[in-house]
Amino acid sequence: MTRFSIASFNVKNLIGADQEYYKFQSYTPEEFAWKADWMADQLLTLDADIIGFQEIFEEQALRDVIAETDRRGADANALNLPDRSKSYRKKAIFRKLAYQGYADAALAFAPNIHDGGPGERRPGLALLSRHGFEGQPEVLQELETPLDIPFQELGGGDGGTYRMTRLSRPILKARVRVGGTVMTVFNCHLKSKLGEFLRPAGADYAPEADLTQYDPVGRALGAMRAAVRRMGEAWVLRREIVAELRAGYPVVAMGDFNDGEHAVSSEIISGEVPFRNYAWMLRHDAKHGADRYSKEENLQITEDVEAVRLHSAEKLFVRKSLRDMVYTTAFGGTFESIDQIYLSRHFLPEWDGHVGEMEYFSVLNDHLTDGSHAEAPYNKLASDHGQIMAHMRLGRDEVR
Repeated sequence: MTRFSIASFNVKNLIGADQEYYKFQSYTPEEFAWKADWMADQLLTLDADIIGFQEIFEEQALRDVIAETDRRGADANALNLPDRSKSYRKKAIFRKLAYQGYADAALAFAPNIHDGGPGERRPGLALLSRHGFEGQPEVLQELETPLDIPFQELGGGDGGTYRMTRLSRPILKARVRVGGTVMTVFNCHLKSKLGEFLRPAGADYAPEADLTQYDPVGRALGAMRAAVRRMGEAWVLRREIVAELRAGYPVVAMGDFNDGEHAVSSEIISGEVPFRNYAWMLRHDAKHGADRYSKEENLQITEDVEAVRLHSAEKLFVRKSLRDMVYTTAFGGTFESIDQIYLSRHFLPEWDGHVGEMEYFSVLNDHLTDGSHAEAPYNKLASDHGQIMAHMRLGRDEVR
């Protein structure tokens, strides 16, 4: 039996002091010290074996935080763990109290190809693994073949094409061996809900950005652009997930999806939910009203759909724990989960081919305040996301 934990952590703009990451936004040395201190405490609390980070501008800043976490962990171990002279040192409680550290862990960093100069920085991703990586982690952001999405006019004919050649942020893909199982881990940060407004040639800013000349229709179009891009990025991730599942790898996909579980973009990533009984459904090539799929085809279709589905770790936990609510962000009085850990059916104990299961799910969200007050000191320096972690167990003999 092997246990491991996997977490997702949107750190909110990690970069060193006195560097303008967005226009007129930077940390003083004191602010950066506070942020690094807060992050080290969160990492110490998580103590996760695999962590996907979002909004990383600088790899070195993250390495410094990890090193500080290890220093604190070593101090905590010295205080909390009995030395070898104590007869009770092997009690299970001390295994739980022990901080494992990241001195031998592997760190993969995926910079953003859109990253610019001062005031025009764009964040990347990172993946930290105590189990190392199988092969070289892969970064997907610039598409080898442009994604062309054709539309059809409702009356027939050509409705135009949406083309995407790059993702707004990278997707980080790595294979990790835990015990005897090699799984594929995806870390992503999809396009935010902030509107995309087009700046005319020669203009200093997009007209929709001028709130003194408020343009509700133009701003709605900007929100639509962001949503279409987010769904396009979700499809690219889905394509990669399905390829790994069909190659036989268990999959964990995590990150900041910038949408709730039931949003279209999230459902693109997780896949379709099978219809209850396809034998009730009219065939795609029906010749008459009673032309339905057969019982054998129902089983085949259901298996084909289930084989490539992902399942929300949060929802799996809520169903078995009777917990009322999990949230990872708060804004304007709305509390919701936009950070997710999705698991392939390899981690569902009811599936005959499972390799393990999720035992528990944690969320660190006590630091979240209403983000509509963006300039409040805690909102600026702490993350505006909760950290989520799935506690996993591998081994068929141990699964109920």
